[in-house]
Amino acid sequence: MSIVKYTVIGGGINGLAVARQLLIDHPDAEVTLFEKESSVAQHQTSHNSGVVHAGLYYAKGSLKAKLCRRGVHLVKEYCEANDLPYDQCGKLVVALTEVEVERLKRLYQIALDNEVPDVCMLYGDEIKKVEPNCIGIAALHSPTTAIVSYEAIAKQIAKDILEKGGKIQLSAEVKELKNNADGIQIIMKDGSVYPETFNYAVSCAGLQSDRLAKNSGDEANPKIVPFFGQYFVLDDQFTNDVKGLIYPVPDPKYPFLGVHFTKRIDGKMTIGPNAFLSLGRENYTGKNFNFKDITDYLVYPGFWRFSFRNIPAAIRESKTVLSQQTFIDECVKYVPSLSKMTVKPATRGIRAQAMNQDGSLVDDFVIRKDGNITHIRNAPSPGATSSMAIAEYIVREVMQTVEAKATVDANDSGIEMVVQGS
Repeated sequence: MSIVKYTVIGGGINGLAVARQLLIDHPDAEVTLFEKESSVAQHQTSHNSGVVHAGLYYAKGSLKAKLCRRGVHLVKEYCEANDLPYDQCGKLVVALTEVEVERLKRLYQIALDNEVPDVCMLYGDEIKKVEPNCIGIAALHSPTTAIVSYEAIAKQIAKDILEKGGKIQLSAEVKELKNNADGIQIIMKDGSVYPETFNYAVSCAGLQSDRLAKNSGDEANPKIVPFFGQYFVLDDQFTNDVKGLIYPVPDPKYPFLGVHFTKRIDGKMTIGPNAFLSLGRENYTGKNFNFKDITDYLVYPGFWRFSFRNIPAAIRESKTVLSQQTFIDECVKYVPSLSKMTVKPATRGIRAQAMNQDGSLVDDFVIRKDGNITHIRNAPSPGATSSMAIAEYIVREVMQTVEAKATVDANDSGIEMVVQGS
């Protein structure tokens, strides 16, 4: 019996989780992961808030709702098994107006629908029992929301892959995957052909997911449009004024959550992020720009449709980009005791936001199959929380369908299905 060969493209937490899951479920298979950087977890995995989301925002029946809840369990279990830090610090979503209270009640129902454990509504002074310095009319309390280091988790998964006999090819940027009669061919960035072929491939290319998918014969849409999120770290003397996570109630007029307090696994407290158009998919310093990346979204019709519909949001977010004090003021609304706080900039994160041609943002996870190639086309927050559950889902459900189909018609290389939640 011939050995089945799998390849995974992308060494972020999703790609690593998929490679690990393949080795768990198919221990006799060969698994090779390609990562374009000199080490794993160099992009979204190491540039995020570190929050293990409990499932407060995601519509019942969506992939986000299903895989987030499963992902929480798997991340916690993995951290415990590998002695990695996991701080169940809890989260408050705080309403400051009666309008926000009504929105908060809808969030509470979503949390109940998703079976988020121990969530409850708090009113008035009840909020101070959780966060003594926080004010608000009402709050949704999620005591099981946690924080971790996804970079540390990803690097541990990389070790697991090597220990299980998998291969990780670093500094190896893949440009294209080709479905050929004799297997899947890997075309590298320099145009060279990797000497091995593979039976199955999973593309987890994050910020470059649309480009790799399109180069490999998949549809051009959705398009990745990069948005940066700036964080600031509170100076140490202000850190203890907030115990855990404090978020605003999402405003349906705006596409992103808004500035909030987030505790880090190292004990530091941060405020952020804002959300504004990035001048590059990997522009973490904010000092550079990438002409190709900028041109890519400027010539995309969906970007302009999105922009015209979201001018108020752009104005709101631009204020926090241009003024650090405005950024701080947004947070002080929830914790007035921090009105004199001082902060330092932290590294930016870049969100790989998938956008449709009509200008709408793709809300749910999108996993698309093209022959024996599976593409993760959209995995924003809670993508890191859900990473191990996404891996299970791809390996045990999506790829099983591919493999069953392949045994019936090995020559069919057309797009077979799109998997996404409602």
